Amino acid sequence: MPALPNKVAQRLQPLERFAGVDRATADRVKRGRYPVAGRLDLHGMTQIEAHRALTGFVSGARAAGKRCVLVITGHGRISGGVLKTSVPRWLAEPELRRHILAIAPAQPQHGGDGALYLLLRKTHLTDR
Repeated sequence: MPALPNKVAQRLQPLERFAGVDRATADRVKRGRYPVAGRLDLHGMTQIEAHRALTGFVSGARAAGKRCVLVITGHGRISGGVLKTSVPRWLAEPELRRHILAIAPAQPQHGGDGALYLLLRKTHLTDR
């Protein structure tokens, strides 16, 4: 049974590799040139608060038709980066994963390694 989590983890990896996204779009997101339509700053939140905020933000942004959003976790220099390590794990959960097409580390002007760009899936009538 221990092999199952590894297989699940392997299936989730393409999310960060921009699977299903054309090269031009992937490059625009990676370089911070895709317009950021919303941002969520998780600084100062507990893990429970941050998870709830992230879940509501991602689903709400997608429902509003936003394509690229920024999630700021912080660098974690003082606390050890609890949110910085937790957020990618949460984004891989089925509840959030279904909304996300790709993830990329933010450029320095948007927070660098203390933030992530999320490219959200387009909203379809069946999603509402």
